[in-house]
Amino acid sequence: MTDPRLQTAATALFGVRHPIVQTGMGWVSGSRLTAATANAGGLGIIASATMTLPELKEATAAVRDATDAPFGVNLRTDSSDIDQRVAHLIEADVKVASFAQAPGEATVKRLKDAGVVVMPTIGAPRHAEKVAAWGVDAVIAQGSEGGGHTGSIATSLLLPAVLDVVDIPVIAAGGFHDGRGLAAALTYGAAGIAMGTRFLLCADSEVPDHVKAIYLETPLTGTVVSRSIDGAPQRVIRTEMVDKLERAGLTALPRAARNALRFRKLTGTSLRQLVREGLAMRRSQDLTWSQLAMAANAPMLTKAAMVDGHPEVGILPTGQGVGSISELPTAAQIIETIVADAVAALDRVQA
Repeated sequence: MTDPRLQTAATALFGVRHPIVQTGMGWVSGSRLTAATANAGGLGIIASATMTLPELKEATAAVRDATDAPFGVNLRTDSSDIDQRVAHLIEADVKVASFAQAPGEATVKRLKDAGVVVMPTIGAPRHAEKVAAWGVDAVIAQGSEGGGHTGSIATSLLLPAVLDVVDIPVIAAGGFHDGRGLAAALTYGAAGIAMGTRFLLCADSEVPDHVKAIYLETPLTGTVVSRSIDGAPQRVIRTEMVDKLERAGLTALPRAARNALRFRKLTGTSLRQLVREGLAMRRSQDLTWSQLAMAANAPMLTKAAMVDGHPEVGILPTGQGVGSISELPTAAQIIETIVADAVAALDRVQA
């Protein structure tokens, strides 16, 4: 029986047993990891940004075949086929739609009207207020310790600031990897925690073993936040490739453009759509042309490491918590251990 102290607004909202979310990591969070997390009582989330629409449909069907538990799908709001993807989530009865960016008021309404839980990730209190006003059901507040694209506010400061300005469930993210972290988040007032790196480094993750080994060898000081990958701050393992990108500047433009076209072929995006999305990204994020090309290039750099197994020519997105991880348990073992350790931590506090 689950400890009642771990039954939160998030477990009720998502319909899961434990207040633990496995985030939608591009090229990593496929059907196997998502289903394993869901079966273990957490909320697994498929990462669809690096999938074509047919691949997303295949992934949701595979998860549905593997579990009866609720799960989610992470969407890109600037995807050219966002309307079709939203329609698929509704048709497939997906429980949660998560977003790395603000999803837009119309998209929020369409999903909520269909009974889909909407949960964007935010990195500042004002962003939480904005999406809460649109009617989202919950937010993931990711502090600067988080992996991949991340903000500048530490989790210990961001989390209470967000809790002070919204009255919807807040999921804490950024640096969480064990039960003590879950207990801490709950005492802050969060409804649960979200983790990426901890689930990336598990037996159910399909990341190649030799790439996982690099993660396991990375110390707490082994990550860097770089803008040279796609123009936005992104936390990755510091490698020779990242150092080259830092030095390259405009010289990276031709290579980035070539890889952007490769990504277009992989995801089924037309050249017109790629240009339109790129121009919109440039306007909204005030990117230079070089940064814009790198933004389109970033998914290929991640794929090179996470899927193709060539970290020497790719990037390794990660949270700072990577330095505290030394084993590759299953997703079920991760959740079981975190739950037990969280209960023990709460017992110590109460004692």
